[in-house]
Amino acid sequence: MEEIRRAAGAIYQHLPEKDKNLASKTFKAMDKNKDGQISLREYMKYVKKKKPTDFTHESIFSALDKDGNGGLDFEEAIVLHYIMQSGRAIICMSCKTFMAGAYFCCSQCFFTDASVSTYEICCDCYGGKRFTHHGGATFCDNYTLLRQSRSAIQEAPVTVRIVQSVIEAVD
Repeated sequence: MEEIRRAAGAIYQHLPEKDKNLASKTFKAMDKNKDGQISLREYMKYVKKKKPTDFTHESIFSALDKDGNGGLDFEEAIVLHYIMQSGRAIICMSCKTFMAGAYFCCSQCFFTDASVSTYEICCDCYGGKRFTHHGGATFCDNYTLLRQSRSAIQEAPVTVRIVQSVIEAVD
């Protein structure tokens, strides 16, 4: 989790002033009782309204609460904002806990467009064989998948990469 905190802090430092003001405004909107802390209840109410998916897991709130005082201060809320924007709210498909560090992912599901899930599991569940997935699944850690993704992109014909870039620019 410490790496995520460092990344969030670094990104926050490079935000334009208007985005920093928006982050402050969002924090104040979440802090309904104006005590300078976002409680679990305030957090759950906000994320259910804004992002009704993986963010409702209490394990994310617990991981964000660095000092363990039961509330999120502004610095901890910056990490929440980063996780929401970056898509880093990855929950183990087996034990349902938030994964802040390395994890394993089914490479077939990851690289198949038709797959609804990329099926991520924590190191403990993978190492302890505490998961059920399709037969013949090949699991890779998230760093290996990143490198494989880069290799797959580089292997694609240049014309395909250019067309893909144009499509992304239009979206």
